[in-house]
Amino acid sequence: MTLNLPQLRAFLAVVDAGGFSAAAAELGMSQSAVSHAVASLERELAAPLLIRAHPVRTTALGERVLPHARMALSAVRSVEQIAADATGTMTGTVRLAATPTVCQGLVPGLLRHWREDQPRITVRVFEGDSGEVAAWLEDGTADAAVLIDPPPAAARAFPHADPGIQLATDEYRALLPRDHPLADEPGVDLRDLEDDPFLISPNGCEDRVRTLHRRAGLRFAPTHRVRDLATLIRMVQAGIGVTVLSEVSRSLIPADLVLLPLKPQTSRRLVLTGPQTRPWHPALRTLAESAAGHLAPTTARPAEGRPLPSGTR
Repeated sequence: MTLNLPQLRAFLAVVDAGGFSAAAAELGMSQSAVSHAVASLERELAAPLLIRAHPVRTTALGERVLPHARMALSAVRSVEQIAADATGTMTGTVRLAATPTVCQGLVPGLLRHWREDQPRITVRVFEGDSGEVAAWLEDGTADAAVLIDPPPAAARAFPHADPGIQLATDEYRALLPRDHPLADEPGVDLRDLEDDPFLISPNGCEDRVRTLHRRAGLRFAPTHRVRDLATLIRMVQAGIGVTVLSEVSRSLIPADLVLLPLKPQTSRRLVLTGPQTRPWHPALRTLAESAAGHLAPTTARPAEGRPLPSGTR
């Protein structure tokens, strides 16, 4: 049996892209070449790996092969990094996953910086909710992610894995219309908003906002649950209610709304990291170190206070 990297790379691209034509565009190959590579892999294994439907799905065997194929390519990337580190020619494409607020409030500045500081590295962004982002990182759909409050080393399955770079400590704020009676105050106590209709987005922040209400001695009973951030902001603009958003959302807030410090105070950590169960993409360490150098020293730091390790984890 003779397997090769182009076969595995084509197989993974089809799975991740959901089809042969999208995988061909991703790899810069013809669709027939991708199809031939996957078919030759299936011949070597004497069984189909994919169900050729829309979208393409893995067979039971394909599902078992998938993590090993990802590990094989990760090992190759590690070898590539050794050479790239030696020659200073780091290249590659890194797939970065993040939540909508992080994608809109933090990622654009990072992309602009990386494009200037690391022009040979391409970053592709995948937007999803907190659960999707974590799952994409661990199943290999994404190479990197900005995670919200990842667990400390002691709670991880691999406690010696690289914790990544903490990009920001993101404080939670009250979002009010500018004509709200409390809009001109230096800060807002959550208890003072008890009579306002409360809006919430269930994408990752609801548990924290629920905890804030409990700390303030308030019953958590949102009037509306809104998935889309733009819709949430528009409803506050329309005077339908108030909400709580994180500081990273500030650049998205229109002039007729205010984002004010909130009591009780709470925050979340935004950490740029790679997977904990397999080697990092060889270019991710370069991007993490570049991000740490770009952001303010008091903002970007190793996620658990340790020096940045050299090499890929």
